[in-house]
Amino acid sequence: MNSEATCRDLVFAGWPATELLLPCGDRVVVAHHGAHVLSWIAAGHERLYLSPQSTTDAHAAIRGGIPVCFPQFNQRGDLPKHGFARNASWTAQKAHLAGDKAHLVLVLSDSAATRQWWDQSFEALLRIELSPGALQVELSVHNTDSKPLGFTGALHTYLAVNDVAQARLFGMGGQAEWDAVNDRHAMAARELRFDGEFDRVYSAAPKGYELQAGLHTLSIQQSREWAQTVVWNPGAAKCATLSDMPEGAWQHMLCVEAAQVDQAITLPAGGRWAGWQRLQVHNS
Repeated sequence: MNSEATCRDLVFAGWPATELLLPCGDRVVVAHHGAHVLSWIAAGHERLYLSPQSTTDAHAAIRGGIPVCFPQFNQRGDLPKHGFARNASWTAQKAHLAGDKAHLVLVLSDSAATRQWWDQSFEALLRIELSPGALQVELSVHNTDSKPLGFTGALHTYLAVNDVAQARLFGMGGQAEWDAVNDRHAMAARELRFDGEFDRVYSAAPKGYELQAGLHTLSIQQSREWAQTVVWNPGAAKCATLSDMPEGAWQHMLCVEAAQVDQAITLPAGGRWAGWQRLQVHNS
């Protein structure tokens, strides 16, 4: 076994990608298409759900892992759903390796391709930090234009679970909740359970969340720069309509997303913004 973290380029599930590997065996694989985290193995188990039916079309989004939604969340604007960043080719910089930690940065700047959708100069960075039992992903945005820049977005994390019906998510209690399935506003319960289609937007909880879904507990934290947290599972009926997910796949995933949904972040000319999500495995 290597005594230092390593980095290599490879093809994973049909995508050109970069792998970071720690001496303990933890690893992360990141596709250059969309700066998309495809796999995170910690404590010997895959922690992210990636659909085996996800397209390898360079013009389509990958289903699963951690899609980067930027500069638009969902269909709340004139851009393609969840923006164009998840369908763009990012440039991977040289990884930084230090003992039992590894960092990778991918870069996306405005181009003729992005300007067909968005007349804006910008630079976006996705910073990925892998350490034993933990993964942190940070999106940063620099407005390189002479005019203001406004955006929404998310780190659309698909977490792997053995059985979503047995999963429990804690930490939302008392936060404002919008149930998008039923268009209903309420205060969140202390404990969330999942027995059908679930699509809710929460005011972000400052202390983060805890997902109990098997032998390990996963803590989920996000920086205060993300104002909301989205929790999503398509349920059986909606999953059946998704051509890039197998039948029954909804039972094995749960999205918990650091998000900016309701109000756009506005950066002045030259302004910068950064927001992260951190996942950490704990023994139950």
